[in-house]
Amino acid sequence: MDGRRRDVLKVAAFATLAGCTSMPLAAPSPSPAKRSNALRTRPLLVLRLSTAPTQNIGAGPHGTRVTFPITGGSFEGDRLRGKVLSGGDDWTVKRSDGVVELDLRVTLETDDGALIHMTFEGIRDDGAPGSPYFRTLPRFETAEAKYSFLNRLLAVGTGEIRADGPVHVIEEIL
Repeated sequence: MDGRRRDVLKVAAFATLAGCTSMPLAAPSPSPAKRSNALRTRPLLVLRLSTAPTQNIGAGPHGTRVTFPITGGSFEGDRLRGKVLSGGDDWTVKRSDGVVELDLRVTLETDDGALIHMTFEGIRDDGAPGSPYFRTLPRFETAEAKYSFLNRLLAVGTGEIRADGPVHVIEEIL
């Protein structure tokens, strides 16, 4: 048993013996220095994509390649919203272990006309515990001063395939 779990169990046992009526099951709070280094996120946007029929390139030396041409879509968040322009693509490779590697590149156009280049890499694993595992690492680039914060942030995303197309929830890492 690792030390941290042992410490939590000791605290729970002591609280029970001392007659406490409730005991949180979480580990003790980290020190202020450790809390400041804890990973925190905030919602950035929800991306909805429309795709054309897939292009199955077939099995190659790295896996089975399938592309998903992007025909449009939308995105919305507290600080930006707009549409996905057609012409992007999601290039995928299904590896021999069943994991699908993602490589998406699209252009976003905000409601006020700014253009944003967005890419992400990621993986989708339908065989993982709690399947499907669908995670992305988005990056952004724009020349528009109003949205320049996008050039300096790191983000993570979760995705799912719905009947009307892929949906990605993207969080900014603070």
